[in-house]
Amino acid sequence: MGLSHGAVNGRAGQRKIQPGWVRVSHWLNALAVLLMMLSGWRIYNASPVFTAFRFPGDITLGGWLGGALQWHFAAMWLLFFNGLFYLAMSVGTGRFARKFLPLGLRAVLDDLVAALRARLSHADLSHYNAVQKFAYLLVMMTLLVLVLSGIAIWKPVQFPLLREMMGDCDFARVVHLCAMSLLVGLVLVHVVMVALVPRSLLTKIRGR
Repeated sequence: MGLSHGAVNGRAGQRKIQPGWVRVSHWLNALAVLLMMLSGWRIYNASPVFTAFRFPGDITLGGWLGGALQWHFAAMWLLFFNGLFYLAMSVGTGRFARKFLPLGLRAVLDDLVAALRARLSHADLSHYNAVQKFAYLLVMMTLLVLVLSGIAIWKPVQFPLLREMMGDCDFARVVHLCAMSLLVGLVLVHVVMVALVPRSLLTKIRGR
């Protein structure tokens, strides 16, 4: 029996876009980042970099400094190992090169202008436009800076070279805070874009 034209189109629209390992690692990373943000804000409040500013206690995690540190370190290891898994799988399967390369400044600017004019197409969710590529790569770089600056704060004696690269422990805290702020901004933009293109959320849940 032949399939109807609508059934064929339905199956074509339901093709696999996100493999299982991408979806699992994405949500685990999202969980780890959320836990690290909320607990990190509680840690910041215990010894603020900018004395005039503190995060509202209701949006922090841990209840007190010791509890916040436990949450922070637990989420850190989840982010570290899950991030290594994602990078290894992305490079090993060739997905990284297919999805994020090549990327040029001109393409990013052109797609950014198109996005601001609401003319950027999202018809093919299996393809990342230049702005998406740049944003995802920027998230990866920001997470790397967060990890390195966090290690410089946590183990300054054991990693003196990293500490010196960050200036010193105090400046590493500033770098950590700035990287965290950038990550929060990128996450907010990501959430807004998902709200504008809700089909993209389904691909991260069902893979299709």
